[in-house]
Amino acid sequence: MLEKAENEILTLRKVLPSDLDAVARYRVEFLEKGGSMDGCSNLRRYDDMNEWYDWIQKVEHRETCPEHWVPDTQYISVRRSDGRLIGMLDIRKELNEDLLNFYGNIGYSIRHSERRKGYATMQLKLAKEICRNMGMKKILISCYKENPASAKIILRSGGVLENEVVDQRNGKILQRYWITL
Repeated sequence: MLEKAENEILTLRKVLPSDLDAVARYRVEFLEKGGSMDGCSNLRRYDDMNEWYDWIQKVEHRETCPEHWVPDTQYISVRRSDGRLIGMLDIRKELNEDLLNFYGNIGYSIRHSERRKGYATMQLKLAKEICRNMGMKKILISCYKENPASAKIILRSGGVLENEVVDQRNGKILQRYWITL
C-alpha cells in the first residue's frame, strides 16, 4: 500500500493530449542536458508531439502494437502542487526475450531540474501499485552499472540484483533487478 505522502506529492497517470506541451518541454530539457530518456516510449525520436501521442496510443494495445513490440503503457508523473511534469515511466506487462534478458517491465526517468528530490523513488512506488493492480506478481527493472543513483532507487524499492549483463546495443553493463510486488 502507498504511503500517503506519495499520493499527496505526485500523481502517476496516462498521458493526455493536453499534456503534450509539457511533454515537449520535458523532451527539450533532456536534449539540452543530455542523458537517456528512459521510460519515454521513443520520445527522443519525435519532434511532433501529436505523432508521438499517436505512437503511444498504438503501442498500448496488442491489436495495434508493432510485431516486434509488446504492449507498453506510457505514464507521466505530475507534481500535485503546481501540475509540473516531473518524470515519465512506461510499463510493459509482458516481456519478450529482449526485455526479459535486458530491459525489464519498467523504464523511467526524471527531468534533470527535478532530480535528487526523491521523485524517482515516489514514481517507482506509484508504478508498483499500478503493476499490482494489473495482476503482476513481480517486475524486472534494470539500470546501467554506471548509474548508481538509479540502482539505489531500485534497491530502496525492494529490488534484488539477479545479475549483470552486457547490453549488446552499446557494450555497457546492465544490472537486472527483480522486485516482488
